[in-house]
Parts: sequence; structure tokens; C-alpha cells
Amino acid sequence: MSQSLFINRQILYLRPDPARVVVRPFKPATDPRDLNPTDKIRANHIVGRVLRLDADSAAQQLSDVLENFEGRHRNLLDIFESRAAEMEDALAPHAELSKTQRRLIGAYFLNEYSFEASALFNPSIVRHPDQSGAPEDGCRFILSLRAVGEGHISSLTFRSGTIGANGSVTIDPTVRLAAVPKVRNRTSRQHGDEVEVVFRPEEELSERVIFPITDSQANGIEDARFVEFNDDGRKTFYATYTAYSGRSIRSELLETTDFRSFKMTPLGGSAAGNKGMALFPRKIDGRYAMIGRQDNENLYLIYSDDLYVWDGGRSILKPEYPWEFVQIGNCGSPIELDDCWLLLIHGVGPVRKYSIGAVLLDKKDPSIVIARSREPLVRPEPTEREGYVPNVVYTCGAMRHRDHIILPYAVSDTFSTFATMKIAALMQALANR
Repeated sequence: MSQSLFINRQILYLRPDPARVVVRPFKPATDPRDLNPTDKIRANHIVGRVLRLDADSAAQQLSDVLENFEGRHRNLLDIFESRAAEMEDALAPHAELSKTQRRLIGAYFLNEYSFEASALFNPSIVRHPDQSGAPEDGCRFILSLRAVGEGHISSLTFRSGTIGANGSVTIDPTVRLAAVPKVRNRTSRQHGDEVEVVFRPEEELSERVIFPITDSQANGIEDARFVEFNDDGRKTFYATYTAYSGRSIRSELLETTDFRSFKMTPLGGSAAGNKGMALFPRKIDGRYAMIGRQDNENLYLIYSDDLYVWDGGRSILKPEYPWEFVQIGNCGSPIELDDCWLLLIHGVGPVRKYSIGAVLLDKKDPSIVIARSREPLVRPEPTEREGYVPNVVYTCGAMRHRDHIILPYAVSDTFSTFATMKIAALMQALANR
């Protein structure tokens, strides 16, 4: 069956916007000729220069900064104060500072970062926890996206929207402002720091940006695969993602119930040192279950009694068809259908061309493969081949709404769009392959 008969590509595009910025701590580099380089020395030099300004000059300088940046961020004075509080080591050697001096010093140790200047891609979709205002026979959703800015640093950002009864997709307007959360708590665990963060109530969903916080995430929070997890009626949204330090990767878990406060926890075990883990939306036979890739080629089914520790695994899918000869990987958490699990996968073929396919797994024993795409469901169209990484379509998670699969996907690691599929037609197509 031709994919054009059951895949409906939406005329809806989410493109990166370099005008959206957050403020991040600025740490001045030391002179490489310094025999005893230290950031603290330079920081003290900058603080000293600010303190040599007379009171009127300092007040005028702070006023100029606020006038220049006020419309670009919420609560700038609070942000300046918070940054000054983080710099007590640099401030301690100096005399007691006035409020104006503290705020001005905070401003000198911040910089704007255009977090989605380069790309807005690899989306994942879940039902919104608040369904008020949803259209009749439709629903509201939350979309997560991987944003990339200067230096190829990845962060996590969000959008909201609605799905109509006929499967049509609408995205809510994006707020111009953007903000990073406050760190509420940090706890040392066996496998690394667990961090809890929270956004202010007034910061709308599309304002919220989860930027790298820990050393393991320093160069990126990549490819979050969200799932609405049901544990005996208690619903939690989890996302497995790749933390990239700049030298190594590992899988971590993000969890939330409201998309305002989040907990980020490193995963332990032999299976967690790889990319692309995706959690099933419920326990299977009383155990957590995950799809993951452990050898850069094949997909594994992994069980665990502990949500935060994953060992072992059983290979259930290997590259079989030409469009996936290089490798396969999951494209998000399995979706529960009436009689089976639907697992979307990506395959890499000639000239490193990424396409999206599908697999049906047994409902009771997901290690059993019922059906599988012989050809991709979605492949780069002629208009979808150009971008930061050519010839790639990719998703980090679709969702079921009534008799449709709603599939957000990225194009050439640059921007994101949507396709929808009727489940009955998809099942028929897989049965015929």
C-alpha cells in the first residue's frame, strides 16, 4: 500500500527562532599566558571595576542595562540578584555592597543565549495534563522539542496545541519570552546528581527551557522521549533523554506531573550508557519495560524492577531491509493499541538516509514481533532533504488519539512538522508488507 493512502502530512512547520533568548551565567575566561589561571581572579577584577563607580554612575549604568534588556526577559532585577548570590566567593573580599552594586555586578556575569538559533527538532508528543478547553472529540497536547544554539548545545523546550476529532493539528502561539527554571534541590546519587527544577507560575509553557544543569549534561540534553505513564491510575510523565557532557553520553530520566516542576535523575546499570531508551507507558507483568539500543545496530527489550537501574536486555529487532541496513533505533515509547504495541523505529540506509518505519509487538510478550515495515512509512521527501543534517526524518515519540496516530517529526535536524495516520489503514499496510 502506498504511504500516500494512509499518511497525511500536515501543512504546519515549527522553525527555529534566533530571537528567542535566555540569560545564562557568564564565566570570563582567564588569560592563557597566566601561570596561575583562575576564574576567581578575573571575577574579582571585574567586581572591583564596578565598585569603583560612584553611586550615581552605578545607578545610571544599571538603568541603561534595564532599558536595553527589560522587554527581553521577565524579572530582570531578580535574575541579577540571583546571579550575584551565586558569586559570593568573588564578592566576599569587597566591602558591603549596595543593592544597586549587587544587581549591576550580577548583570556583568550574565549573557544571552539564543537557544534555538540553529535547530528545533526531534519532537515528542503527549496528552496535556489539563484538558480544559479541548475541542469536542479532540484533545490538548504538549510537544517537547530539542533546541540547538551556538556551540551545538541542546536544550529542551515545549509547545502546546490541539488535535481535532478528524486528526487535524493546531499549535498554540509561541510566547516571545523564554526562561530557565530555578534549581529547587540537588541530591547526590550513586550514578550522579539528581536535580529538581521549577518554573515560576507566570511563565507559560512555551517560555520554559530546560538548559543543561549538571556536568553530565554540559553539552546537551538530547532527544527526550516523553510518555504518559500509568501506574495503577497514577499518571506521571516521564522522558528518557541523552545527557552529553562533551566527552561521554548516558541516559537520564526526567519526570513531571504538571510540566512546571521537573526531576532529572541519571540512570544506572549496563543498559543506561547508551542512547535512545524509551519507556513503555505501563508496567508489564509487574515490571518496568524499556526499548533501547545497546550495540549501535539492534533494538533490545529490557525489564527492571527499579525505574532508575537498567541491566541486560534481549535483542528483539535487527536490521533486515535495505532502508535500515546501517542501524535501527526506536522513535519513542511504544504506543498501546487494542491488540498489540505499535513501536515506531528509525532506520539508516544508503548515504546515511534516515527514515521512519513501524513494528507491531505482542501485547503480553513484547519480545514477539508480529509485523514489521518492509519499506519506510515516512522518508525524506524532495522538499525535506535539505538542512543542518541532510536526508533525515526523525521523531522521538508519537501518540494515539481515537483512531489516529499523531506523528510529529523533524526534517534534516532543522525544523519540525506533523503527519497523521489512521490506525486501521496503518495496520492493513503492515499486514500487507
